Amino acid sequence: MRRILMPAVAALACLSAGTSYATTSHAPTMQCGVVRTGDSPIAGAEVTLFQAGRAGEAPRVLAHARTGRHGEFGVTYRRPADPAAVLYLTADEGVVRLAAALGSPASSGRPASPVVVNERTTVAVGYALAQFVEGRGVSGTYPGLQNAAAISHNLADVATGGIAPLLASPPNGALTSTLPAFNTLADLVAGCVARQTCQSLFALAQPPGKARPADTLQAVADIARTPGNNVAALFALAGVKQPYTPVLTAAPDAWTLAIRYTGNGHELDGPGNLAFDADGDAWVTNNYQYSPNPLDSVCGDTKVVKLTPTGQDAPGAPYYGGGLYGAGFGITLDPKGHVWVANFGFQGSQCPVNPSLFYRSLSEFGPHGAALSPPYGWRFGGIVQPQGTVSDRQGDIWIANCGGSNVVEYPRGRPELARTITPPASLPLVKPFDIAVDPAGRKWVTDNGANSVLMMSSDGTPQRSITTGGIRRPLGIASDTLGDVWVANPGILPVPCGGDSATDFADAVRNLPPGGAGASVTMIRPDGSTPAQPFTNGGIVLPWGVAVDGDDTVWVANFAGGRLVHLCGARVSACPPGYRAGQPISPAATGYTSDSLTRNTGVQIDPSGNVWLANNWLTAAVQTNPGGHEMVVFIGLAAPVRTPLLGAPRRP
Repeated sequence: MRRILMPAVAALACLSAGTSYATTSHAPTMQCGVVRTGDSPIAGAEVTLFQAGRAGEAPRVLAHARTGRHGEFGVTYRRPADPAAVLYLTADEGVVRLAAALGSPASSGRPASPVVVNERTTVAVGYALAQFVEGRGVSGTYPGLQNAAAISHNLADVATGGIAPLLASPPNGALTSTLPAFNTLADLVAGCVARQTCQSLFALAQPPGKARPADTLQAVADIARTPGNNVAALFALAGVKQPYTPVLTAAPDAWTLAIRYTGNGHELDGPGNLAFDADGDAWVTNNYQYSPNPLDSVCGDTKVVKLTPTGQDAPGAPYYGGGLYGAGFGITLDPKGHVWVANFGFQGSQCPVNPSLFYRSLSEFGPHGAALSPPYGWRFGGIVQPQGTVSDRQGDIWIANCGGSNVVEYPRGRPELARTITPPASLPLVKPFDIAVDPAGRKWVTDNGANSVLMMSSDGTPQRSITTGGIRRPLGIASDTLGDVWVANPGILPVPCGGDSATDFADAVRNLPPGGAGASVTMIRPDGSTPAQPFTNGGIVLPWGVAVDGDDTVWVANFAGGRLVHLCGARVSACPPGYRAGQPISPAATGYTSDSLTRNTGVQIDPSGNVWLANNWLTAAVQTNPGGHEMVVFIGLAAPVRTPLLGAPRRP
């Protein structure tokens, strides 16, 4: 590849023109821009245009240039033939490395626009691509790498170097602390650009047990991956140079960045859970028909939402039909990419509809949203108020039949072959809520009514009921790659199925003691044994959903407290040095708090390493319409997971 250093006069002409010159992948393309710190140009920086590498491969240099006295640059290159190629720019001056993600311009067929490379775009790259920054390069697999580059544009606008529209506007913007936290991180980088704080920054950003970062981009990625490390000292360091405002006025509990997604802005009302497809799009269940007014009487929703990784509705979404009504926690994708949604029958307290007309089914959709189930859903197997729903790698669909006190299987996704599994009296199953599939294909079912977890063989034969380890009113469950399963124990929450009503559940939430009551997480080993005591620290309050990431660490959503909890998993080599299984990686007292969160149920990890949570209820919920209205995404925080999730997590 011939690398052309663009003369400064040509770079200025490129900036004036406002576009690059090429319109095909065969002709040379000019990418121009400017490198700045705050509003000041950086002259003499070495600018490099890279094509990110595939997993395990180094990135490829496409072009070099050096900035002129106004910070301007222009590079000429030939666009990669791969339409999924991810391009990014770096601007280097010694240990200072600024960066901006261009994404995949070849896929658009349009010339690239001029860009700004500054501290904000660097923080956007360092966080969104945190799981793909390794040493001096960026590499990864589809779709995680491509989605991460796109998500960086939700934080910083590379056309201006300013705050991206999504971060600047409601339900983000002034409504949460994420924007000032983002600016504070940019100021942290600016101190090093000014040559005032570099060594202190690198020392404080160094992850426990790992190498010290060698440049500012590495430092930002290290902070993103270990956000609870040296928080107060980093906050103090950010005050040395402050070209970006507004900023945080006090140190956070951790350096996480959480953004809210609302799709088209008038569809989410009580999002319950989510599942990712092979492209990293999020399919989301929704309890209620949308209304922004909690005093409106709402009925069960009749759609499933599909969001792109950047938070917009996917083409044609949301999708209707197939018997959808008031879906709750149950959603999964099978190996064919079909989506299965459990119709629990949620609705507001004043809805005149009889939910029993709808809560006896599953809905099935094709990969592009076409309803495949009949108008009243699939009803084989005696389904009543279904909740957790999972597919195994053979395409068998397993349903926690909460109102029926049993488990239903649709072998190979064929409802007409439904099998209803009712355990013997010696293994009681009262209110099955969620199901996990371990690496051996065994099924583990939480029972919110019997304070237990049912172990089933790979073919669904009930084998054992686990009641030890502090299991109490269990809800979410997830398996790791070692065969352990992790169980959320809210302690006092009776889920509204069987004999308990939505009013009973709401009363339990309303009367919750400060800090919860008996809230914990239990680890069940592959042989069914448990530690003597559950895990109660890390900020756990009313834990609901559980997810395991590509490093086998554990993530817990909480229905109270506005926090995400991160625990060391059974594979302790992936945890900070000296940690044991169950020890909190997030701050021990609080977890990762965020004012973006309300009451959270579902939690899942996407192929880019983002942690998604469902804002299921408002913090102060009114039963006519208690639903929250956002999905919340913690950027770059977890080890990526291959999707769709079929059993235990796998690295992409």
